[in-house]
Amino acid sequence: MNPIDIIEKFYTPGTELYAIFMQHARLVAQKALKIARNAAHLNPDMKFIKEAAMLHDIAIFMTDTPGLCCFGKYPYICHGYLGRKILEKIGFPKHGLVCERHVGVGITAEDIRHQKLPIPERDMVPVSVEEQIICYADKFYSKYRNLEVREKTVESIRKSLIKKSLTIYGPAHLSRFDAWVNLFQEAEHGK
Repeated sequence: MNPIDIIEKFYTPGTELYAIFMQHARLVAQKALKIARNAAHLNPDMKFIKEAAMLHDIAIFMTDTPGLCCFGKYPYICHGYLGRKILEKIGFPKHGLVCERHVGVGITAEDIRHQKLPIPERDMVPVSVEEQIICYADKFYSKYRNLEVREKTVESIRKSLIKKSLTIYGPAHLSRFDAWVNLFQEAEHGK
């Protein structure tokens, strides 16, 4: 499977949206692969990580996010489950789970009910080590229309999660992220 072939079914090379999408996908894939290489004891599937990290945001074009050149009809939070639908339809259900489970640090059915989120009411939390690595890596990079590359720090991600835990997510989200920091940060730095 070549993720670029799939991406180019939905994104037109040379467009601003394509550039935004590809930059983010490549940054997340590079970070995820680095973490995975240094976490060999977890036996991550490197090929799958490379493919799924490139595809994790495949459905952003379906969202109404003009700041990213996306003019679809869905709220941005929907891009995860919509990505799962896209990839399942073309025969990649395992990759689709990464799409669905990477939003935030994962969203539980309880979160969806409590916040009345416009997504299917089911647990969408990373399960496999590959899903966790990609979700963790994704937290370090936002998408920017000007293609600015700015890697976030663990502390800035934690501050954002603390703020969101008061409004959107509960405290379990910060705990999940902190567990990944403990699991992956040493691996990432090769310690």
